[in-house]
Amino acid sequence: MKIVFFGSSHFAVPALEALIKNHYQVSAVVTQPDKKKGRHLHLASTDVKSVASQAGLEVFQPEEINSSDSIKYLKNLCADLFVVVAYGQILAQAILNIPKIFSINIHASLLPKYRGAAPINWAIIKGEKSTGVTVIKLVRKMDAGPMLLQKEIPIDEIDDSVILEDKLRRLGAELLVDTIKSVENKTYQLTVQDEEGIVMAPKLKRTDGCIDWNKPAVKIYNLVRGCLPWPGAFTHYKGKLLKICETEMILRVDGFTGRQAGEILSIRKDGLLVMAGEGALLIKELQLEGGNRMTAKEFVQGHKINLGERFIKK
Repeated sequence: MKIVFFGSSHFAVPALEALIKNHYQVSAVVTQPDKKKGRHLHLASTDVKSVASQAGLEVFQPEEINSSDSIKYLKNLCADLFVVVAYGQILAQAILNIPKIFSINIHASLLPKYRGAAPINWAIIKGEKSTGVTVIKLVRKMDAGPMLLQKEIPIDEIDDSVILEDKLRRLGAELLVDTIKSVENKTYQLTVQDEEGIVMAPKLKRTDGCIDWNKPAVKIYNLVRGCLPWPGAFTHYKGKLLKICETEMILRVDGFTGRQAGEILSIRKDGLLVMAGEGALLIKELQLEGGNRMTAKEFVQGHKINLGERFIKK
């Protein structure tokens, strides 16, 4: 079976590695063009290109995947299957029609929940107890294709978006191999998604990370975990933006009646205790605008902090 792999980001790497490890014939790897990065603007390859190059695979990096030149190139590969994982460009129907069988995609959610660009982040922000990976047949409508395989895993209370992404990208690689085996054996089944269960997961905006201290501590805790690494959950302190990087929920707050949301209740060895709409949040690590990430203890040592001061939206 000839496979063309489309992928660019860190999330796609285990899937490509699984294809290589299982000796599938990868005719080409399609990835985003090299981009200038860093202070000195050196050209940098995608994570997927690095893996493909090390494996000696042919790499194709079109600026526009849906151009006539790209379509001609892909047709000449005579692929049976297109595998698309975090590629970064939307494929036109003319591309999806090229493989002899079909095009498949790995999506990091339990579809039809969390269709869109940020399913991992939103699953955590919304307080989901579980998520998973779905392998779908690609159609023009985003994340709407019929499902071939799906697997659920729990979201642990300590999981943030970075940790959960690593779990899901590895799970996705496993499901990809299982899916391809079912396609080879012609045992696969296509299950239409339930349109009534659709939940969208749009790309995060910077403002999505703004903390509303009037919300319950559990919701703020989930926001902090779900907004890592970007945009980061943030508040404001003495006119400066303050990113909140690691927290702990304190559901019961005794002896602090009448306190305002966002108010610093106590300065502890393990963090700053801050009032929320329900319960409190223990801030363990943070980063002040223009500074480095640090523990709350380090922050207190470098700043004059008084009990009763408040973190605010702005």
